[in-house]
Amino acid sequence: MSTTAYPREAESEPAPTRLGRLAPSLAAPHKLADALEAGQRRRRLVTMALVVLLLGGLVLSLTVGAVQVPLRTLGQILWDALPFVGAEGQASVREEAVILQIRMPRFLLALFVGAGLSLSGALMQGLFRNPLADPTLIGVSSGAALGAATGIVLGSQLAILSGWSIGAGAFAMGLLVAVIVYRIATRHGRTSVESMLLAGIAVNALCAALLGVLVLFADDGQLRDLTFWTLGALGGATWTTLIGPMLTVVGLLALITKLAPALNAMALGEAEAAHLGIHTQRVKYVVIGLAALTVAAGTAVSGLIGFVGLVGPHIVRLMVGPNHRYLLPLSALAGACLLLYADVLARTALAPSEIPIGIVTALIGAPFFLWLLLQRQR
Repeated sequence: MSTTAYPREAESEPAPTRLGRLAPSLAAPHKLADALEAGQRRRRLVTMALVVLLLGGLVLSLTVGAVQVPLRTLGQILWDALPFVGAEGQASVREEAVILQIRMPRFLLALFVGAGLSLSGALMQGLFRNPLADPTLIGVSSGAALGAATGIVLGSQLAILSGWSIGAGAFAMGLLVAVIVYRIATRHGRTSVESMLLAGIAVNALCAALLGVLVLFADDGQLRDLTFWTLGALGGATWTTLIGPMLTVVGLLALITKLAPALNAMALGEAEAAHLGIHTQRVKYVVIGLAALTVAAGTAVSGLIGFVGLVGPHIVRLMVGPNHRYLLPLSALAGACLLLYADVLARTALAPSEIPIGIVTALIGAPFFLWLLLQRQR
């Protein structure tokens, strides 16, 4: 009984052909190394570009405005303001007051608020595993608006609220609403991201309704104050108002090295992250708490500023990829640059009048958001 020797036909195959089939596997490490090097080079370029933009925003923020300050005078003022440096007095008292008491606090407030909003947006996008997620999903912004409206409308009518400031009311109510959303979405020690999204939508609608009720009882002056607060502004920046946003952003940046690996693992799915040793419930709790605290601290002093938490992280993700080790710090830089230039535009576009910064960010962010939706559909 004869048999057909099929294996011998394979052995008769020319050696170059067999080596050609092995070539992709042999070349894979080289391709991976080239890709890693290209990614590292791209991240360095993006970091340098953002730093240059940040320095340019510093110069524009301090020199451009109703009072034009020459660049040389700006350098002298900043040099004289350093400790243990003798002031030469070349700049006028007016210019020093404008730079050190008005524009420098405003620059730093835009820096920390923009970085905080963008960093919180990157955290929420990593948690929801959706690049279109936004910090407003957990209700912090709507809660802060309700707290500010309560302080504006009822602060002078109720004795218990008479000592409240608008910022304190916004901060407290923003955190309270975030806690409510978190508790609604948590059952038996497990937090459902989908339930949190739905609860956030419902609570946002409820806060908007209560805000409308307060508007009905507001007089003309209160209604004007409430309208300007909800449109966002950095004009009230002082050295004192910087404390909250600065502490939250610096603390959040200090935790990046611990949060980034957990968010990278959760991008694979909660079950996969748990198999890798990630305590997913603890990560949800920490991410939501930090994002809520950061957004509440920034919103309390600047009002409602939209789209920074959406646009900043997504631009960075398009350039450097989804690795949170690089995405989180670069998102903070991108958000700071975005709000800095938006503030410069708000101050100078209709000078001497000032456009609310929330309008500027919405004009920039809304078209970008629509472009993202179209790209996802394609």
